[in-house]
Amino acid sequence: MKGLFFFFSPFSLMFLYLLCISFTAETEAGLRNGDGVYIVYMGSASSAANAYRAQILINTMFKRRANDIVHTYKHGFTGFAARLSAEEAKVIAKKTGVVSVFPDPNYQLHTTHSWDFLKYQTAVKIDSSPPSSPEAGSYDSIIGILDTGIWPESESFNDKDMGPIPSRWKGTCMEAKDFNSSNCNRKIIGARFYKSPDDDSEYFTTRDVIGHGTHTSSTAAGSAVENASYYGVASGTAKGGSPNARIAMYKVCNPGGCAGSSILAAFDDAIADGVDVLSLSLGAPSYAHIELNTDPIAIGAFHAVEQGILVVCSAGNDGPNGGTVVNTAPWIMTVAANTIDRDLESDVVLGGSKVIKGEGIHFGNVSKSPVYPLIHGKSAKSADASESSARTCDYGSLDQEKVKGKIVLCENFDGSSYASSASDEVKSKGGIGCIFVDDRTRAVASAYGTFPTTVIDSKEAAEIFSYVNSTKDPVATILPTVTVEKFTPAPSVAYFSSRGPSSITRSILKPDITAPGVAILAAWTGKDTSISLEGKPPSQFNVISGTSMAAPHVTAVASLIKSLHPTWSPSAIRSAIMTTATQTNNDKGLITTETGATATPYDTGSGELSTTASMQPGLVYETTAVDYLNFLCYYGYNISTIKTISKSVPANFTCPADSKLELISTVNYPSIGISGFKGSENKTVSRTVTNVGGDGVAVYKVSVETPAGFSIQVTPEKLQFTKDGEKLTYQVTVSAADDSLKKDVFGALTWSNAKYKVRSPIVISSETSTTN
Repeated sequence: MKGLFFFFSPFSLMFLYLLCISFTAETEAGLRNGDGVYIVYMGSASSAANAYRAQILINTMFKRRANDIVHTYKHGFTGFAARLSAEEAKVIAKKTGVVSVFPDPNYQLHTTHSWDFLKYQTAVKIDSSPPSSPEAGSYDSIIGILDTGIWPESESFNDKDMGPIPSRWKGTCMEAKDFNSSNCNRKIIGARFYKSPDDDSEYFTTRDVIGHGTHTSSTAAGSAVENASYYGVASGTAKGGSPNARIAMYKVCNPGGCAGSSILAAFDDAIADGVDVLSLSLGAPSYAHIELNTDPIAIGAFHAVEQGILVVCSAGNDGPNGGTVVNTAPWIMTVAANTIDRDLESDVVLGGSKVIKGEGIHFGNVSKSPVYPLIHGKSAKSADASESSARTCDYGSLDQEKVKGKIVLCENFDGSSYASSASDEVKSKGGIGCIFVDDRTRAVASAYGTFPTTVIDSKEAAEIFSYVNSTKDPVATILPTVTVEKFTPAPSVAYFSSRGPSSITRSILKPDITAPGVAILAAWTGKDTSISLEGKPPSQFNVISGTSMAAPHVTAVASLIKSLHPTWSPSAIRSAIMTTATQTNNDKGLITTETGATATPYDTGSGELSTTASMQPGLVYETTAVDYLNFLCYYGYNISTIKTISKSVPANFTCPADSKLELISTVNYPSIGISGFKGSENKTVSRTVTNVGGDGVAVYKVSVETPAGFSIQVTPEKLQFTKDGEKLTYQVTVSAADDSLKKDVFGALTWSNAKYKVRSPIVISSETSTTN
């Protein structure tokens, strides 16, 4: 992946590199050599026949090799993971009741103030604020998190003033050599870990040794901790978005990655344990293009949603290229990442006191006056290095005698270099500091420890080059990091955030929503010396970026909605979040991408998360069990397989005779995707909305944002509700003046009255489905 989860330390780069190699090598090795762990998926657990077939398979094949069974699945769905040869896998795949057999994949992680920014951004005034105490909500929500574990001693997980654990909770607190039952409390009410066959035994614990799971957990549901910071940077009160929610941690990831068999086991347990929302900040790399029936996240999420559990997933960090979004099954809520109105600024001062704004977190002890010689990497190249590698300050490209005591200007001119590696090269050659030119990462602050490093964009770099070329002895310095509040414009789409369209289908818009995912301060492991400053104890908090950080923001809001509306379905909660999203920034302009271009729904989905409007959306789009069954039909599954997969197939259900990919547009989703549009004929889709405004009688009128060259007709133009809970249906007909559609276009429709605005983005594409 090009986007990183922990931006951008050398350790992080190596960790990510190993994960990518692990996914490719282990999965391909299983296919190539045959022997390995395979997942055998056998559909719904509600079918006694499915459970019986699974048990017969296990008893028959593993009677004398019980140790080859890795996991069994029996609560939300049926199946098992086991060591098999390729031939055994082929034999099992042909057995009655087996939906799919596939090698166990190894997935990747998608690695305070952000909540204040979201509240500030809310454009619609609502009668009441989100519940902030157990008394304010009628339901005690439980968030399940599949991640790297948790650091229970963090103050973010104190349970002060929390009530008893909900009686419906059926989970457990698994003990290990470094994790006792006493590490759970009224905040952390569940802790499970999963043993992967190739894991070292030191990871058989729910304790977090990476930090990622602790960070995502505290972002979603951490208790308020005052005076939190990363060594004084991004200081303030660190708090989760749903601070009264309970946390259940399912540790499925270790430094080697996240095993698909463990992910499925965690889904299976979470369904039985009784969680309300599941949050996953991990997934397959975008290049994998995994099918739904061989994707552990898609499979587990399907069965979780059948049991009334909303599943929130990160969109991935493979941006800014299009078609890179992952976790795109229609029953998953997919989250992109954006910046917030806080900038972690490290400026450059040139001779003559000219200030160039930069971005980065460092704690260098250098003069604030521009007294250090400044040199371009190209001018400091070593004898055997190429000019291009010296410009980027690649490993081994710089001459120590030319660099020693100087600040070096390095460039990411080819789009494949990172500030962290350039900084390391400059530091290793005795340099004083590194200025890195990169339009892509300019808005994402990374940590560089005590070595002065900052990132600037090419426009800012032009001023430095002009100064260097016009001065005989150019000098500069890099100032310490300062936290700039109320930074504008914000939000903007994070460069690393994966973009639509989905590789599964263009008829379902993905991502669904965007949320803060850049420079997020949250809890960390208590003993991580890799992020520590020399002579100081490890920080209890860390500032990192990724769609990993965005997903728990949405998870928290979903938890709050569940507390306020405990009977709402997962799709109603998702609809409330999507239809109340905002499309404008704090400059009152439209949200932009990292390049300054206006963002599209492929960048942001429905827009940026609103923490307050989503509590009272007025109308919701409920995507029913039959909608999901129809989706499976349209996607190409036969009725026999669908009946094996789902527990919710009505007795008289059959796949529509004309099932085809384009009909996925008819699924009752909060956004509208029209695929396979050729322009020569009209396309009509219908949507059904439910009145949840609480006022009984309500009237909504529609307004449409129509792309140039198109006509969008909504019938009827007015919806008149007579009571709460009433459902009304409308049709959307799209036509074009021109027969040719050269690129995907975007519009929107909004149902509104004096109190609510319910907006749905519209995407029109000539492509059908699984092509980008």
